[in-house]
Amino acid sequence: MNVVLIEPEIPQNTGNIARTCAASSSVLHLVGPLGFSTDDRYLKRAGLDYWNQVDIRYYDSFEEVLASNPASEFYFATTKAGRSYDEIAYGNDDFIVFGKETKGLDEMILKSNAGRCIRIPMAEQARSLNLSNSVAVIIYEALRQNGFKALKKEGSPGYGGKNN
Repeated sequence: MNVVLIEPEIPQNTGNIARTCAASSSVLHLVGPLGFSTDDRYLKRAGLDYWNQVDIRYYDSFEEVLASNPASEFYFATTKAGRSYDEIAYGNDDFIVFGKETKGLDEMILKSNAGRCIRIPMAEQARSLNLSNSVAVIIYEALRQNGFKALKKEGSPGYGGKNN
């Protein structure tokens, strides 16, 4: 799986997401400008000792992500979607796109991808979930649908051999 963060603002969230990507064998795509330095101590602390296990790719724009992955399926996480994240049949290499913590995804991205927008159901009075929690919920649903195959590849962080 692929996690795309567009202009993340909070280093601890990105660190936690990096840790989730390491544990789930997902690629982390960071689209700038970032709201912090990648040398930030909070970012490093949240990711603990998982940084060397994460495939991180950096981009200057979301258009660059699209151009680098033209044949890929993209889904856009937003509280404004009508379709729940569990109604999608995910492929192993799909991209799940998340916006910045304070504003979410840009309105133009949402409008041009309306049929690919997904949400996590929550209580009506709740505004949103924490970004790192949202990533974990959706990524693990995608992994579950695919029989956790990404975790069973030799060399993956969670690989446990034949019984896994």
